[in-house]
Amino acid sequence: MEILLRAKYFQCLAIPGSLRALHEGYGTATPQNFSSYESMKQGFKLEIPEHFNFAKDVLDQWANMEKAGKRSSNPAFWWINGNGGEVRWSFEELGSLSRKFANILTNACSLQRGDRVIVILPKIPEWWLANVACLRTGTVLIPGTTQLTQKDILYRLQSSKAKCIITDDVLAPVVDAVAPLCENLHSKIIVSQHPREGWGNLKKMMKYASDNHTCVETKHNEMMAIYFTSGTTGPPKMIGHTHSSFGLGLSINGRFWLDLIPSDVMWNTSDTGWAKSAWSSVFSPWTQGACVFAHYLPRFEPTSILQTLTKFPITVFCSAPTAYRMLVQNDMSSYNFTNLHHCVSAGEPINPEVMEQWRKWTGLDIYEGYGQTETVLICGNFKGMKIKPGSMGKPSPAFDVKIVDESGNVLPPGQEGDIGVQVLPTRPPGLFTHYIDNPSQTASSLRGNFYITGDRAYMDEDGYFWFVARSDDIILSSGYRIGPFEVESALIEHPSVAESAVVSSPDPIRGEVVKAFIVLNPDYKSHDEQQLKKEIQEHVKKMTAPYKYPRKIEFIEELPKTISGKIKRNELRKKEWKAI
Repeated sequence: MEILLRAKYFQCLAIPGSLRALHEGYGTATPQNFSSYESMKQGFKLEIPEHFNFAKDVLDQWANMEKAGKRSSNPAFWWINGNGGEVRWSFEELGSLSRKFANILTNACSLQRGDRVIVILPKIPEWWLANVACLRTGTVLIPGTTQLTQKDILYRLQSSKAKCIITDDVLAPVVDAVAPLCENLHSKIIVSQHPREGWGNLKKMMKYASDNHTCVETKHNEMMAIYFTSGTTGPPKMIGHTHSSFGLGLSINGRFWLDLIPSDVMWNTSDTGWAKSAWSSVFSPWTQGACVFAHYLPRFEPTSILQTLTKFPITVFCSAPTAYRMLVQNDMSSYNFTNLHHCVSAGEPINPEVMEQWRKWTGLDIYEGYGQTETVLICGNFKGMKIKPGSMGKPSPAFDVKIVDESGNVLPPGQEGDIGVQVLPTRPPGLFTHYIDNPSQTASSLRGNFYITGDRAYMDEDGYFWFVARSDDIILSSGYRIGPFEVESALIEHPSVAESAVVSSPDPIRGEVVKAFIVLNPDYKSHDEQQLKKEIQEHVKKMTAPYKYPRKIEFIEELPKTISGKIKRNELRKKEWKAI
């Protein structure tokens, strides 16, 4: 019975849909995998088998379809480095190489099912192989960004009790410096052309490894991966995901939000250290049998991104709002986006002005989605829906999402509160298990029947959700509650503003006032600062409710950000309040 259930799951993953429609207005694109939001929401059902392993039950099934000639000739994985280097793998090749890697983890590294493996690699093919190898062996993957410092790596090794670490030449010396302080660490693998003492060399080991490996039979609720939060408030927390919460749960993203089919080529620019890469660079596209495209860029280069979108047959593009803001600041008139047909964004709210500029040059809307490291897609704008610029859309088919008050009571449309996902009486698929080794944090995330995301929003009469702020980002000024996002959206529409961050600042009369930290566009850096501040303030008063305008403005060269690119408003806020 369970084998039939798993086969049934795979068969319903990618359903060929209707022809793509040209964009003539917000939300006019025709979905490929569903007919309408209403039908998607009503007809959704995700059965969870007792045993599930993404490598065996999805990737190997696509490989079997390739062999049988039942899948398009699209590669499963397509990687470039911008200097002529290129890698293309079919699902069959991905399977063979990942089985070799799995044997290395099991034999050379002596890892057992449930052991934890930290992987800190840039966007190179070996990162994807490591993901699949961990699935095949039942070891628990812990991704990390290459921007981690020595202190960060020590914290992660000690907190997670990882037994193995996989990294490259750049970070190997950093690992060696802290390894003596990590009693659980006993295996180190380096991705390098050169040997390093005390490290197994992956490239050399792959040459001699066998691809004869039997995937472990993992239960759906076994731990599959651990993600560290970006740590905008306090030290990073460990978030646990199972083989079903992401391995099955992210089918929601792939099928409905990304709307992928096997002929699609999906490019997600997210850093390999974050859960967004699991979302859009591993599980979501491969669930649908689509091609995962990757471009190794040491740093974000808008021109290279635009050239790649023009040169390669990328059909679905996913990037953060910060990236879209940088892209539309370039002259996009010389680029051709013939193949591109669907664009999505997540990570933080995207400004309507940026959406409009992107649409002007590409003819495509940006479909914003909202979720967390702890979840799959919570809310999203889906094809066929009317897009309300600035809204995070409607709840995904997996979740019952409400706006709740401090007691867990559901609030009516128009009232601001906390975003809650109903978890009682039945916990939906696609949610993390708990904050590992942190029972108090786990308990505090629950309120009544809801998991509380920590974000503030309101729902309008049409069922669309509108982000206000992180709970600790709300500004209370003279009795008014002001979220920074609306002010930042107004600010970015002024031609002088490249980026901004809005926080509370102490005020003897109002208690708090709005303060904007602004990074100016180069052409405005020589302007009179006082005059420019007045112009910006008047602009905001016209764009939004006058009480929300920034009474204080400070021009800075660069905004403080987490290593995932999110603005660290808490750092700016602390700086303000320490002054009193």
